[in-house]
Amino acid sequence: MNVNSVILLKLVLLICWPWLVYSKGEQNRLLVNMTLVHNASTLGAYCLDGSLPAYHLHRGFGAGASNWLLQFEGGGWCNDIKSCLDRSKTRRGSTRYMNKWEVFSGILSNNASLNPDFYNWNRVKLRYCDGASFAGDSKFYNGTYSRSSSERNGSTLLYFRGQRIWQAIILDLLPKGLGRAKKALLSGCSAGGLATFLHCDNFTGYLPKNASVKCLSDAGFFLDERDISLNHTIRSFYEDLISLQGVEPNLNQNCTSTLYYPHLCFFPQYALPYIRTPFFILNSAYDVYQFHHILVPPSSDPQRHWYHCELNVTACNPSQLNILQGFRKDMLEALRVFYEYSRRGGMYINSCFTHCQSETQDTWFAVGSPRINNKTIAEAVGNWYFSRNVSKEIDCAYPCDTTCHNMI
Repeated sequence: MNVNSVILLKLVLLICWPWLVYSKGEQNRLLVNMTLVHNASTLGAYCLDGSLPAYHLHRGFGAGASNWLLQFEGGGWCNDIKSCLDRSKTRRGSTRYMNKWEVFSGILSNNASLNPDFYNWNRVKLRYCDGASFAGDSKFYNGTYSRSSSERNGSTLLYFRGQRIWQAIILDLLPKGLGRAKKALLSGCSAGGLATFLHCDNFTGYLPKNASVKCLSDAGFFLDERDISLNHTIRSFYEDLISLQGVEPNLNQNCTSTLYYPHLCFFPQYALPYIRTPFFILNSAYDVYQFHHILVPPSSDPQRHWYHCELNVTACNPSQLNILQGFRKDMLEALRVFYEYSRRGGMYINSCFTHCQSETQDTWFAVGSPRINNKTIAEAVGNWYFSRNVSKEIDCAYPCDTTCHNMI
């Protein structure tokens, strides 16, 4: 090969190499197409804007062909007409604005080396478009509210139909094999993690009596906690949401009939004792969403004294760190009874400043994943689901965990 040929080859490689790397990365990504639930309209199940709900299904194979994993998508909430109307014009409130292809990674991956226990299951991502953790059932209708599904016309502004969306998706999946499931896991992240608390036992009721059914909440254990100004900011937010979207009738009835304030059953710490299905709680003790929206919401810090601390925990002063440690203490106290007495429950409470860890490969199962007692999240969840050993892991307090690579 002459000098000119070598130069030409190098030039070709230089031009093509980025494309080759990109193509290799694209090949490793699992993209799953959206399925619209066309029969949802018969149930009056609509996204906020009236569009049809949707999910993404990737079929299982081999030994996992009869097993199902359903993952609720997260994405916050809306608790008044303005925020819900704004939301209805985005992918959080309408399937019209959603990407039609979704990347499946972490707990949704089909790669045995990346998701050893669930890679060959039927895996479903339920798209979130109602703004109330799949739990509302009302409709805003030119200044009035209605629960009727027959009043659909041009004057309707917003549908609060999360509960019906949940039902419509399940009914669509049952004849596709979910109704014959041998093993099933209902999971979710953030607002979707909260949805697993709300729908866990209901999910069990749809499946065969001899199926092994369990539930997992990732970053969904939202605490009923006062903010730094001692206000019940998150409690007030949820009260407005529950009232607006007609959520209360869909909360755990054993919980609502017991508590003096039934709406508190929207909080996982109050609903958890009444859930009969085996449950796994995955959460950071310093969950950044709760840090920024429950503990230190903007309304509680008008002078922005927490600004630098919120951006980077290493910038927190001793007083702020004490408050964060107090939040961790309150979370562990809210979980104490579950930790000590639940025989079928599992938990993984680490000390990484993060939010949602099951859908991201780096935090779910990878060489540099967070660990507690040298155990990854995927290993802990798998050990719990398949009853390989007791799986209740609580991390030491910040800053002792050196496996947290995603600190804010």
